[in-house]
Amino acid sequence: MPAAIDVRKRMLNLMDSFSKSRKRIARFIIDNFDTAPFMTAAKLAKVVDTSESTVVRFAVELGFEGYPEMAKAMQEQARHSLTSVQRLRMANETIDRNDVLKSVLKADITRIKDTMDDIDRGTFNRIVKKLIKANKIYILGVRSSAALAMYLGFYFNLIFDSVHLVQTTSASEIFEQILGAGEGDVVIGISFPRYSKRTSKAMEYTGKKGAYVVAISDSVNAPIAKWADSTLIAHSDMTSFVDSLTAPLSVINALIVAAGLMREDKVMGTLTALEKIWDEYQVYEKDDQK
Repeated sequence: MPAAIDVRKRMLNLMDSFSKSRKRIARFIIDNFDTAPFMTAAKLAKVVDTSESTVVRFAVELGFEGYPEMAKAMQEQARHSLTSVQRLRMANETIDRNDVLKSVLKADITRIKDTMDDIDRGTFNRIVKKLIKANKIYILGVRSSAALAMYLGFYFNLIFDSVHLVQTTSASEIFEQILGAGEGDVVIGISFPRYSKRTSKAMEYTGKKGAYVVAISDSVNAPIAKWADSTLIAHSDMTSFVDSLTAPLSVINALIVAAGLMREDKVMGTLTALEKIWDEYQVYEKDDQK
């Protein structure tokens, strides 16, 4: 079953056909959709007073291969709609309070591994080629994704001649800044849950104007992916009320490195000139300075 299916709605539609134990499972999940999707089958079984095997069979009855697939589908749905308060509550189910550091780092390692396994190399290479040929490059990310956009823009300015980091003070200002985007340009939109409408609307607008639209997000079902010519998926399952940007940042690093290698002479010239300026104006501390 595709992850895009509304699992809660499917449970409600089948509720009358469920046994008593299955009804308890369905009702608990529906009523606690901010935490239930992140429980193990064993923990969910204990909470609703049934067996783990019953929970697994329930997932199969809904059309999934097993409980992990159902949990993944529910988690994707939950991430789209959880409020910050609900995300903080969810942390109680997913984080080991006795070792928060280890819990968060292990989760981020898993996200990077999953991203490495799932990302499409062909799509990645196609995007890099489009970037190399682009007349202008526009980069947009709001809220927590703004940090990723700024990071990408900083390094792309060392590689390309015409990079526009779209400032996101207001929706109207965004459209003013992307007004000139069109054919021959590449627009990169970065968006992770909770998704920003401003980014999605900007992607729609530039796509209609003929720009090549690239989405960097956590799912092919993300709103900006609808308007993208190419989408790079980076896992960002949040551990708490904060967004996990570890895997997205790794993907962005890969884009920077790949583009830099293809424009090595340009980057080398830029950095050589900058090193002279930095040295002359003492931009960085040096070991021999007193």
